[in-house]
Amino acid sequence: MFPVDRPTRLTFPTFDEYRMWEPMPTSQAPVQSPVEDTVSLLQRVREPLRLVMPAGGGPVGLAATGSSLAGRQLVGTLPPLFPEWLGERSFAAAHGVRFPYVAGEMANGIATTGMVTAMAGAGMLGFFGAGGLGYREVEKAVDTLAAELVGRPNWGVNLIHSPNEPDLEMRVAELLLRRGVPRISASAFMDLTPAVVLCAAHGLCRGPGGRVVRPVRLFAKVSRPEVAEKFMAPPPAAMLNALVARGKLTAEGAGLAATLPVAEDITVESDSGGHTDNRPLGSLFPVIAALAEKMRVRHGYDRPLRIGAAGGLGTPGGVAAAFALGAAYVVTGSVNQVAAEAGLSADAKALLGEADLADVVMAPAADMFELGVKLQVLRRGTLFASRAAQLYQLYRDHGGLGDITASVLAKLERDVFRMPIEDVWAETKAYWEHRDPVELGKAAVDPKHRMALLFRWYLGKSSRWAIEGDETRRADYQVWCGPAMGAFNRWTAGSFLAAPAHRTVVQIALNLLEGAAVVTRAHQVRSYGVDLPPAAFTFAPRRLA
Repeated sequence: MFPVDRPTRLTFPTFDEYRMWEPMPTSQAPVQSPVEDTVSLLQRVREPLRLVMPAGGGPVGLAATGSSLAGRQLVGTLPPLFPEWLGERSFAAAHGVRFPYVAGEMANGIATTGMVTAMAGAGMLGFFGAGGLGYREVEKAVDTLAAELVGRPNWGVNLIHSPNEPDLEMRVAELLLRRGVPRISASAFMDLTPAVVLCAAHGLCRGPGGRVVRPVRLFAKVSRPEVAEKFMAPPPAAMLNALVARGKLTAEGAGLAATLPVAEDITVESDSGGHTDNRPLGSLFPVIAALAEKMRVRHGYDRPLRIGAAGGLGTPGGVAAAFALGAAYVVTGSVNQVAAEAGLSADAKALLGEADLADVVMAPAADMFELGVKLQVLRRGTLFASRAAQLYQLYRDHGGLGDITASVLAKLERDVFRMPIEDVWAETKAYWEHRDPVELGKAAVDPKHRMALLFRWYLGKSSRWAIEGDETRRADYQVWCGPAMGAFNRWTAGSFLAAPAHRTVVQIALNLLEGAAVVTRAHQVRSYGVDLPPAAFTFAPRRLA
């Protein structure tokens, strides 16, 4: 690992030399290295790079360190640019990682324990996708990770907001804390809950010099400023007091939590797969970054709030753009579903591998179906989105199954459920008897709630069919996906990463980071007046160590 405080030296031109960088008349051709030499120099990001111009004046060109300056004068030197340095250095120090890169928590275990372990071994951070799984499944995964990554801080598990199952949300939170999970990513939260506040306040104590030590670090994934502000502020006093009264938090811990933000790492989620508001990163990130600084000043925090970026990051240019916006770290999601370690069937991965930029669509979410919340899924090759939308419209317009015409119900049985509604309800009932019998009690007295549970059977099963690769239900695959997948496919076409066998989560990450460093270097050089060809902003995927 390169030391985070490694000094670098940058030589700037004098004012008179800077004036000589003014653009030359278009009739005068640039005098610099051939195109192929320029591109090659920019690809070698770990080497210093010289900015030179003809001795008599003229356009700026590039030269490698140690090359002859005969007939040229040196006007500037760029230090090496390592992919490790693209983000905020404090991120690496806080989380024990080498790279400012996170593999996000694709739900239903698609972000597998194997993916998390691979990322940790490569000096990056990964989150297990606990969303949508039952308590026992999460417990098994956590036990596996805790045993394999004992003593390491750079791994974590997702805590997803479960408005319909608050007890399960709290049970999962307590499980993560009890097993010593070092990093927790809170996603899809629309407001703070006791479970997420407990995670933020757990185990706080005073360290050397009186500084508050956080044994558990919470990441908050947000897509709206009003939600981001809640995570940037200290937890509400009433919620802390309630946790103390229930014996889940000590009075000392509550007092320390009141001096800190709920989360110090805020992930700005733009146009991503799964739960998303489809906001463009270029508009959303600056707003939340500016809000973070206001909140730091308002509450007098003695450490910065780190702002990361997620959504739409499927190419080196996209990752470089996120860092250029000021992201402390980046989070990828959709593209990791085609990784060898991803818990998704080969059949579903093949569908993702054919996706283009526009092959995504919004569809009702199973976990927040009654609220009308939507998530972004793959459209190409599947009818899931249209069928799920039909179910939500029926739920919205009717008070129960008894209000739906017999012909419509027959069509649902034939095309969507592929079995009698009585059989669907039998499976639904068995599921909720095991997961949360309270839901069945509600359904017994509320026909609309019973209808919602029955329709959610399809939304839940459709994801499982894609994970298991049930080709008889391929038309019903629910695959979470954002436009980053289409961009990734275009970038990797015909390259090393086009082959499924080469698509490990680490190779995907290293290529995105290496390419982002190349794009960043090209932007730096262009800003100093060097005329660059389009090829300077490209990076072809390759095997990286």
